[in-house]
Amino acid sequence: MSNRKPLSLIGAAVFALTFSVSAASFFRDSQLAVAQQARSTFPDVPANYWARPFIQSLTEKGIVTGYPDGTFRPTQAVDRDEFSAMIRQAFDRSRIRNIPSGSYFKDVPQNYWAETPIQEAYEMGFMNNFPGNEFRPKQPLTKAQALVVLMRGLNIDFDRPVTPTNRAAATPTSPTPADRTPANQRRRIARNRLAFPLAGTVLMQPILPAIAQQPPAPAPAPAPANAVPQTTTTTTNDRPRISALEFLQSYYKDADRIPKDAVNPVAAATQAKIAVNYPDPRVLNPNELLSRGSATALIHQALVDRGQIEPLQNPEAVKYIPNN
Repeated sequence: MSNRKPLSLIGAAVFALTFSVSAASFFRDSQLAVAQQARSTFPDVPANYWARPFIQSLTEKGIVTGYPDGTFRPTQAVDRDEFSAMIRQAFDRSRIRNIPSGSYFKDVPQNYWAETPIQEAYEMGFMNNFPGNEFRPKQPLTKAQALVVLMRGLNIDFDRPVTPTNRAAATPTSPTPADRTPANQRRRIARNRLAFPLAGTVLMQPILPAIAQQPPAPAPAPAPANAVPQTTTTTTNDRPRISALEFLQSYYKDADRIPKDAVNPVAAATQAKIAVNYPDPRVLNPNELLSRGSATALIHQALVDRGQIEPLQNPEAVKYIPNN
């Protein structure tokens, strides 16, 4: 009997300690959840705001933040310095160029709040500078310019699709190696594909006279009346392709307003489902100033395309992503 008392007391103490540790963990996790929820909700982002799901998703992941007063200001225009900071927080790309330490751009002073994000976004290939080694940090971005920045930094190209009207006739009977190649690899292959060299045609010219001296091939015999006509299969290389502008015209009512230097990047962004257009997915508004809400939506979709986050399942948000 004397041995059972200490054992029971020890068991009670272990139970109490386990309960207290579990309770502390529960309260700590609850506090973290409350804090996370507070960070993902803003008084100026109402529940029915179109970009709220994108904002909430990236805020919970620490990619975008609000202002010290607790607001997000979703309709405020985004300047180049702020977009650089958002990009640097979202993507971790290899550097394609190195710049010296210290302030590099003459209009970005040392200890400027966005000095480091600006330089790193520039080194990763997202942002470009202007003549005279200026960055113009307070210059607002248009939507088309933001898409150009994202496509350039992520190295995403427009993979020209088959002409929709000829898609059925152009489909081969069996998949070709190009069809089996993932889309992101096809983009890289397309970038490196060279045109047939001119020297090759010159080397082939001496062979042509010898071919011309050969007797003509006999005409094929007429097919029997009951013969089944043979059909030809169009190969992948023979498929008619559409240009980036034609592709955009099939999506957007205002495709003619897209600047010429942005046509291919915008087509690539649309193809990758990175473009998000409110209130009409068929209207890009390429020259409107980019808002913080729109910037968050574009960056969210770029992260989805990179496989870094899961796509949204909210139908009220994804309906603004053009899908032809």
